[in-house]
Amino acid sequence: MTTKIHIAVDTLGRPLKLVLTPGQRGDAPLAATLLEGLSPRRVLADKAYDSNALRALIAGMGAEAVIPCNPTRTRPIAYDFEAYKKRNTVERCFNKLKHFRRIATRFDRRALYFLSFLHLAAALLWMR
Repeated sequence: MTTKIHIAVDTLGRPLKLVLTPGQRGDAPLAATLLEGLSPRRVLADKAYDSNALRALIAGMGAEAVIPCNPTRTRPIAYDFEAYKKRNTVERCFNKLKHFRRIATRFDRRALYFLSFLHLAAALLWMR
């Protein structure tokens, strides 16, 4: 069994919200859960989060969606490429989390234990 870590980070790359799902689950349906309770000016995400429903949700929040189009779209939607370059803060946060050996090698068999340690590691990243 595999799992996916979905994460929302702030401008400085500190984790705000973590969600753990089965590995075969899609990314875009989880975006609403990640954005719940947040008030961003921009939402930067990769192509896996490209959906009309998510774009409508982001617009409803009064934020700008900076999401490249999935290649299967017939009509591409423009996005701010310069702003998208800052999405690497998410990747850097994942990198920092994977410095914890327990996360990188996934020692925990149960998802609850793994998610608990993810939250602990996220708290430690905030204290740095």
